[in-house]
Amino acid sequence: MEFECPLPQADHDRVQIAHGAGGRLSRELMATVFMPALNNPVLAELDDQARLILPPGRVAFTTDTYVITPLFFPGGNIGELAVHGTVNDLAVGGAVPRFLSAGFVLEEGFPLADLQLIVSSLGQAAAKAGVSVVTGDTKVVQKGQCDGVFINTSGIGEIREGIDVSCRHLQPGDRLILSGTLADHGIAVLCAREGLSMQMSVESDSASLNAMISAVLEVFPGIHAMRDPTRGGAAATLNELASASGVGIVLEEEAIPVHPEVRGACELLGIDPLTVANEGKVIIAVPSNGADAVLDALRRDAHGKNAAVIGEAVGDHPGVVVMRTAYGSRRVVEMPLGEQLPRIC
Repeated sequence: MEFECPLPQADHDRVQIAHGAGGRLSRELMATVFMPALNNPVLAELDDQARLILPPGRVAFTTDTYVITPLFFPGGNIGELAVHGTVNDLAVGGAVPRFLSAGFVLEEGFPLADLQLIVSSLGQAAAKAGVSVVTGDTKVVQKGQCDGVFINTSGIGEIREGIDVSCRHLQPGDRLILSGTLADHGIAVLCAREGLSMQMSVESDSASLNAMISAVLEVFPGIHAMRDPTRGGAAATLNELASASGVGIVLEEEAIPVHPEVRGACELLGIDPLTVANEGKVIIAVPSNGADAVLDALRRDAHGKNAAVIGEAVGDHPGVVVMRTAYGSRRVVEMPLGEQLPRIC
């Protein structure tokens, strides 16, 4: 009987099962891929937990998992998306993002060069957003049991004193402001997935919005609600706001900004831009006396240059979102039944 040595080759250029086993290759992966991109004093302790000093007061905590395909798309990749999405979930709650965790599920055979690029992008996005990745985990599954890389990030943020934003706080008369063009992310990812990227110049809007949102709260802290219209797009977000607050919402179709190429792609594919995911936009509900100040603050930021008032909250038809179309008619904007574009984030 002959035996083969089961030990993996340490100089392999692809992810191996042993990279997730906690042994020498796990340590090498941490030292060569993760620590150079994410290093900070807390993470450098390499303990089983991050020990943090949190400020007094309220803390926001969120988590999200990213399974997007393809992993690289026009305007970004899964690494920076995993930061942007979680940072934005904290920021729209009125919190200052402080700390992130990052958990990776890797597929056996995934190129280490691609992993290094993803982790590097994640680290750069975290640094740009002013947050630290303070703890993490890596698991490796057999080939075919994961589509390259899945990432989970959780985030902790400090809620500002005197800020109380909630989807339950909309009131009749509130103006609804959208920070920019709809559907950029979803259409960019779809084009990359279907090989249409060379025919269109659309890029994902994936970005951390915490700095822009901080500027908005500085000029008008009395904002009632903020949400980022990710899965399900603006249609899902607006329906959630109307339902939670018990108010109606009236939108003006002609006021909603959509990039011409994105609009054309949506028309060609039979997709409503209102239902397509965004990763760098925010919908803000603000009393009418604060709308101009909020608009000005948004437009001073590159991510808010196309901000517009797209509608208002009303006392009629509570829980229902209605669109006044360009033709003068009205239609109900329903909550999307399912995911038109799966694995978009």
